[in-house]
Amino acid sequence: MKQLWNNVLMRIAKKPSSIQVLSSLLAIVFGMLFGLIVMIIVNPVDAFPGFFTILTGPFQAGLRSFGNMFYRATPIIFTGLSVAFAFRTGLFNIGATGQFTIGAFIAVYIGVHWGFLGPLHWSVAILFALIGGGLWGALPGILKAYRNVHEVVSSIMLNYVAMYLMILLVKETVFFAHHARSLAIEPSAELPKWGLDILFPGSSINIGIFIAILFVAAVHIILNKTTFGYELQSVGFNKNAAKYAGMNEKRNIVLSMTIAGAIAGAGGAVFFLVGGRYLHVNAVLMQEGFTGIAVALLGLSAPIGVLLAGIFYGFLELGGLFLQGFDFTREIINIIIAVIIYFSALSLFMQKFVASYISKKVKEDIEISEGVDMK
Repeated sequence: MKQLWNNVLMRIAKKPSSIQVLSSLLAIVFGMLFGLIVMIIVNPVDAFPGFFTILTGPFQAGLRSFGNMFYRATPIIFTGLSVAFAFRTGLFNIGATGQFTIGAFIAVYIGVHWGFLGPLHWSVAILFALIGGGLWGALPGILKAYRNVHEVVSSIMLNYVAMYLMILLVKETVFFAHHARSLAIEPSAELPKWGLDILFPGSSINIGIFIAILFVAAVHIILNKTTFGYELQSVGFNKNAAKYAGMNEKRNIVLSMTIAGAIAGAGGAVFFLVGGRYLHVNAVLMQEGFTGIAVALLGLSAPIGVLLAGIFYGFLELGGLFLQGFDFTREIINIIIAVIIYFSALSLFMQKFVASYISKKVKEDIEISEGVDMK
């Protein structure tokens, strides 16, 4: 039995992908334990019941909770996928928030004014939001490719430009002054539920989760099954080598940021094409883009990993909602997520730690086994 376990550990140690997955799982464990410690310090009486509530969030209200979990995860999957796509091509798309904001405004504008589209209303809104987010993402890509302006600097600044531009455009085109927010979108612009409201009764779920999964599948195919995806990643690994191999590195940098921006823009549309959700004219950056960075790190910048990490984020968010039934605030969830982010950011250290531990464990077991055999 021990020999079988050693063989399993050795196989894990030889596969970098397995080490990466274990390091992410370890980051989650450390984040959860740190959150438990904070809860014990703040309120020792309710700490363990509250922690159990976090762990069982989606089970608190049956299928309704599961539907809300997917609903909360959907926009984060989009922004996480946007950041992950740029990561895989050697770029840091910290501007997902701005692209998300631009896509959100375009979707809301079309949702308010283009009711003549009828059944095509919501799909056209997503399409134009995707295009708008892609164009916004292309800006730091162009600056990076042709003027060597670091995409982190330019995209951070564009986040604020997008925020203030959205406020200006909302006030000029879709403003409801009495409530200092955008007008309500037409019912035809709301994402349909396609029976999900029956499957998850009482929840807010819509087909946004299906659209997110479709984007995940598309990005996975592009990155792993196409020559185009291979070229994008090659430029990310080594721009000079890619250029030497005949690839147009400038074009690929622009295309990579454009695609990343398009994904985030579509996420902004999916998030706001919901009844009862509005754009507010507050000078506050939308947090979905920054949360997407955490999801991309936790998901190892792999499309499937981002999907799972996004659902996990929705799981934690839902647990935080039920946590308020105890003497805790939802900020506990933010602390847990922040710690997970820190450990995920230290991915190389975590991977070395896991690999070193496995190798040491296997070596010790082999030495013990050999000692027993000698006797």
